[in-house]
Amino acid sequence: MRTGTGQGPEIWLRGPVTPPEADPPGAVPARATARRFSWVGLHGGAGVSTLAAVYGGHDCGRSWPGPDAPPSVLLVARTHAAGLDAVLPAVDLFRRGEAPQGLDLDAVVLVADAPGRLPRPLAHRVRLIEQLIDVYRVPWVPDWRLGDLGGRPPRETEPLARLTGAQR
Repeated sequence: MRTGTGQGPEIWLRGPVTPPEADPPGAVPARATARRFSWVGLHGGAGVSTLAAVYGGHDCGRSWPGPDAPPSVLLVARTHAAGLDAVLPAVDLFRRGEAPQGLDLDAVVLVADAPGRLPRPLAHRVRLIEQLIDVYRVPWVPDWRLGDLGGRPPRETEPLARLTGAQR
């Protein structure tokens, strides 16, 4: 690797590196827009409405997104046994191509069903799901239980906030 050239490691270069062109005077710089998602609950009480209110996106309840909803899907389940049991069959629908046409499964969002650590058998199920698809975890938030959805999302959900563009 050469050093002192200001171009970085030569293994990454395939030719001269040119600086990006400047925007013309008076032009508005291009900004990346946050991707919008459709939150789809895999069972009643999964937390879809709360997540859509906190992170933005379309609340689909337990239905597939309609034609006007974003086609990028985030499946939502609680971390109790019944919630985790609902995840793999839903992911498998996408894998087999049996989900409604045009929808893309982006990730699974697992919402804590109680404060504290998961029991070992449930933690094992989560690890199995994580081997198949991206999983975002949302901890127990007492304020959300009381209906207070204001404030910053929990620190543990920063990756989900980045994904949804909900960083404050």
